[in-house]
Amino acid sequence: MQLVKTQRDTLLRPLQVVSGIVERRHTLPILANLLISKKGPDISFLSTDLELQITTTADCGAGKGEVATTVAARKLLDILRIMPDTEITISLFEKRLIMQANKSRFQLQTMPSEDFPTMAEVTDYTASFKLPQRKFRQLLTMVHFAMAQQDIRYYLNGMLLIVDGEKIIVVATDGHRLAYYSTKIDGKKFTTLQEVIIPRKTILELHRLIEDIDDTLQIDIAQNQVKFHFKQVELVSKLVEGKFPDFTRVIPAEYKNSFVINREKLYRSLQRAAIVTSDKFKGVRFAVSDDLLKISANNAENEEAQEELEIDYSGDVLEIGFNVTYLLDVLANLKVTQLKISLGDANSSALITLIDSDEFKYVVMPMRI
Repeated sequence: MQLVKTQRDTLLRPLQVVSGIVERRHTLPILANLLISKKGPDISFLSTDLELQITTTADCGAGKGEVATTVAARKLLDILRIMPDTEITISLFEKRLIMQANKSRFQLQTMPSEDFPTMAEVTDYTASFKLPQRKFRQLLTMVHFAMAQQDIRYYLNGMLLIVDGEKIIVVATDGHRLAYYSTKIDGKKFTTLQEVIIPRKTILELHRLIEDIDDTLQIDIAQNQVKFHFKQVELVSKLVEGKFPDFTRVIPAEYKNSFVINREKLYRSLQRAAIVTSDKFKGVRFAVSDDLLKISANNAENEEAQEELEIDYSGDVLEIGFNVTYLLDVLANLKVTQLKISLGDANSSALITLIDSDEFKYVVMPMRI
């Protein structure tokens, strides 16, 4: 039975969307497959890892019948990638998926669609709202780099999403640095506070799929699940159970020592200084005095880097060390000309904010150098 008849690029895009979460090794072999379902001209592709599920649709079905099967996601995608942009036909014959294009022909093994485990979708949502994809992508961009990776404190391996009145707040931390960003939802006000932790893998996949455009993104939050719908894509994810740390206690309230600095100049200086740091020790030293910021780094081979930047500063003379990676991460994602750095003393966290705005806050702990 014929499933698909379309141009290669028409088929490649939806397959790229769903294949991102497919792992190469699974305890369940069928999870390396994607579910292909055909209803007349409508084709849907679905992949899952049992924690996260992505579905996308395309209008490229051939014939009027209904059929469903599963096939290895990576093999199907790899074959399509190296095909020329020509007409592709995909058929199902005796438990084999047959793909043809010009004089190329492939047969792939299938597994029954009935054996494919899909996530049970809830219908009782506690909060639902819409906003432009561009706006939510900005939220992710500003905090995603601060999420923990495989931390035993599992509630840190994700992003906190708070819906409070007219605001959306996102927070991420790995215990050494914390990123906070907030924005308003136009024309929407929630009477009940909602706080959920979205897993790291889901956040990274959303950041990959959501575009910097004004098209609508629908978000539905349930007690143990969150759903995102945009264009022909539906992404459903389980939530992380647990209590996120009280981030308000981490963000410094007032620091008397602060200065404004050009983001690009600071970023380039730190990139150069980072070259002489080692993989085991990524420390750089800030020495702040009247109208001058000195950045230095060294390593076990007695190699050294020094940078000087002019700043408008008349506060205390300070020397403080930081993990340079934590600073580079935030500077790479902030798309502003200037930013503000506030300091307490050598043992206090630094606070990086935007000029004349409290939307974004980035706290980074000091390190001994």
